[in-house]
Amino acid sequence: MPLLVEGRRVRLPQSAGDLVRAHPLLEERARLLRGQSVQQVGPQGLLYVQQRELAVTSPKDGNGATCLTHCDGTDTKAEVPLIMNSIKSFSDHTQCGRLEVHLVGGFSDDRQLSQKLTHQLLSEFDRQEDDIHLVTLCVTELNDREENENHFPVIYGIAVNIKTSEIYRASFQDRGPEEELRAARALTGGPMISIYDAETEQLRIGPYSWMPFPHVDFWLQQDDKQILENLSTSPLAEPPHFVKHIRSTLMFLKKYPSPANTLFFGNKALLYKKNEDGLWEKISSPGS
Repeated sequence: MPLLVEGRRVRLPQSAGDLVRAHPLLEERARLLRGQSVQQVGPQGLLYVQQRELAVTSPKDGNGATCLTHCDGTDTKAEVPLIMNSIKSFSDHTQCGRLEVHLVGGFSDDRQLSQKLTHQLLSEFDRQEDDIHLVTLCVTELNDREENENHFPVIYGIAVNIKTSEIYRASFQDRGPEEELRAARALTGGPMISIYDAETEQLRIGPYSWMPFPHVDFWLQQDDKQILENLSTSPLAEPPHFVKHIRSTLMFLKKYPSPANTLFFGNKALLYKKNEDGLWEKISSPGS
C-alpha cells in the first residue's frame, strides 16, 4: 500500500523539495514547525530517545499510540519495518484512526547524507503493506539554513506531547538515564532497538555487548577539533555539546570494554521507572 499525503499517493523517488512543492500543505507545516521557538524540556515526565533507539507509548486512556525514533541511515531497510511493527502491535489502527508519519531532521549537508537518508525513509515507508499518511516533512533542504556559505539544521531536537500528539521544537538538558551507556552502544554499531515497555512503564536498558572500541586511547588524546572533524559526519553543524558527549562516551568505552561482564550482572537488563515526581528511578532487575 502506498505512502499518502492528503489522501493522494506520493510519487517517489523525489527530493523533499519536489515533494512539498507537489503538496503545499507539507511546505506550510514545515514552515510553521521551523518558525516555532525552542522549548526547554526538563527531566520531569520525559522519555528521551537517543540515536538508534525507539520508544512506543500512549496516553493513559489508550487513545492513540506514538512511536518516536532517531534514524541515522545505518539500516533503514530493517528499521522502518521495526518501527511499523512496534506501533501496530500497540494500537489497533484497523478499527479506528490511521498510521501517520512525521519526518524531521537533517539539512543540506555537503556529503548529501541527509538527502540519501530522506530518500531511503520515504521509499521504505512507501514499501510497507499499510496505508501510511505523511503528515510532516521538515527534512534536508526544508530544515536548512545558510550562514557564511555553510549549511546548518534549523531544528536539532523535537518532542512529542503524547496526550495531544503535538510535535514541537525542543532542547534537552537531561538525556538519561544511562546516557553514556546508551550512546556507547550506538557508537560501537548497535542496531535500532526498542527501549521502553509501555505495559510496565519501564525503561529497559540492555543487556548489551560490544567489541572494544578501536584506538580509544588515541582518540581520547586528541583535541576537540580533531574529535569534531573525525567523529562527526557534519563537523560544522554539530550542537555545542557534541564533543563533550563523544569524549564522555569514549571514556565510558575505555572503562567498560566488555559490558556484559561488568554492567549487566547475570545478563539482566537495567530497569528504570518514573517516580511520583516524574523522574527516572532505578529498580531492581527482574528475578533479583
